[in-house]
Amino acid sequence: MGANLDKLSSSDVQSQVKVKNSELESSAERSDSSSLSLSKGRHNDEEKSDSLSVSGAKQQGLSSSMNSMSLSTKSGSSKNVSEGRTISKSQYRPEKWMLPDQVENRLNQLNLAIVGHVDSGKSTLSGRLLHLLGRISQKEIHKYEKEAKLLGKGSFAYAWALDESAEERERGITMTVAVAYFNTKKYHVVLLDSPGHKDFVPNMISGATQADAAILVIDASIGSFETGMDATGGQTREHAQLIRSFGVDQIVVAINKMDVVKYAKERFDMIKLQLGTFLRTCGFKDSSVSWIPLSAMENQNLVAAPSDVRLFSWCQGPCLLDAIDSLQNPARDYSRPLLMPICDVIKSQTQGQVSACGKLEAGALRSGSKVLVMPSRGIGTVRSVERDSQVCSIARAGDNVGVSLQGIDGSHVMAGGVLCHPDFPVAVANHLEVKILVLDITTPILVGSQLEFHIHHAKEAARVVKILSLLDPKTGKVTKKAPRFLMAKQSAVVEVALHEAVCVEEYSTCRALGRVFLRSSGRTVALGVVTRIIKGQE
Repeated sequence: MGANLDKLSSSDVQSQVKVKNSELESSAERSDSSSLSLSKGRHNDEEKSDSLSVSGAKQQGLSSSMNSMSLSTKSGSSKNVSEGRTISKSQYRPEKWMLPDQVENRLNQLNLAIVGHVDSGKSTLSGRLLHLLGRISQKEIHKYEKEAKLLGKGSFAYAWALDESAEERERGITMTVAVAYFNTKKYHVVLLDSPGHKDFVPNMISGATQADAAILVIDASIGSFETGMDATGGQTREHAQLIRSFGVDQIVVAINKMDVVKYAKERFDMIKLQLGTFLRTCGFKDSSVSWIPLSAMENQNLVAAPSDVRLFSWCQGPCLLDAIDSLQNPARDYSRPLLMPICDVIKSQTQGQVSACGKLEAGALRSGSKVLVMPSRGIGTVRSVERDSQVCSIARAGDNVGVSLQGIDGSHVMAGGVLCHPDFPVAVANHLEVKILVLDITTPILVGSQLEFHIHHAKEAARVVKILSLLDPKTGKVTKKAPRFLMAKQSAVVEVALHEAVCVEEYSTCRALGRVFLRSSGRTVALGVVTRIIKGQE
């Protein structure tokens, strides 16, 4: 279709997640300066000390607890597949073609996640933006309007440009992650439209984990904003916490449905004040947050200044498109070996051919490149690479691509796996030491607690086998060894055993494969980083 939309399947997307936590990054930087060069590729502000705290806690106290979590101390020895490497990463030198050509006449790519509470208008906003920028034709919009009216959902026409499945359209909610593309003056944007319903948070993670920046969509309607901020189930809160923990530190807050409140400046100011306070506790700096009042349904303040005098009288810019272009260029890790977590797999009818989809976190590849697929350890050859539904000659760090492979059994390529350089396999392990920050929980975490363990695009059942220590919220020093349980807002070191091994690296070695989070009963209960691989896969 005209929007060039690709949908990640619900079944594939359910194994996911790469958790990014700026405070854990900050502590790693203080404890091991060598890890600075391993930055996933966020802009330079990520290397500064921010603070992530949660659920209305006092900002200073929680910031201190996060910033004090040192990652340098290790107990015992790590058993890691990297022990078999014959070449150290410090010896790796990229070939000339792997580095971007400065004379290339192409826009910088920006991976932009659309997140927010259910029914905030994320898909409608995305569809309207794509239409205004020429990625969806007027003919297609008329088609969606007709189909939506037949189901009594006339206002969903723009959302249907991205919500393509029958179940999504029937229920009126996004369930999977839709990918679309558009260009601005500054960027080639990869738009990752994520579900907002709490039942599909794992799917949201698959999109947001690939993001360089995010648009947090807010419903300005009376009662709707308040529901999204509810501490027990508001997805505005959880989405903001998650995207910050993924390492996203640039955010555009799109306060949507301003037409419903008659474009009242007082409502906008109240939302900005309340949400702004919460975003600061999540670790977002005021200078990295843009606030855009708009109406996707009435096309106000999306790609041009508002025409409705009720909004224009107090808001003369920037519009949403301007705010996107004001985002800083994300840095990219071109000089390290290939690393691409796999978020989706497409099996071809052609025997021996399979496509792995994901974002290159480091390095580059092209047709003919040999790649190692972990954890299966299969070697394949790149047959072709697609970016934005078009075949491209080279894919580099930051690109979202589909990589067609040949010479490898399709069963060896799976979502949650990793494509990497044959000389630099990632570790595979099922027993890990993790430093965590416990979020707002009502049930304590105990030895034996069963949790969902998420890391990049992989999800595994996990069990807490040891609670090693509690950490002082200010100094990060151990305050108690072997506590019996963990409560809300505590920092701790724990050991977890996974049902099946996952691709993983210690955070000090590789941020992209070292961020984790733990969920239970449909809620995120802790964020953390891998500090030690206790038992690797032979």
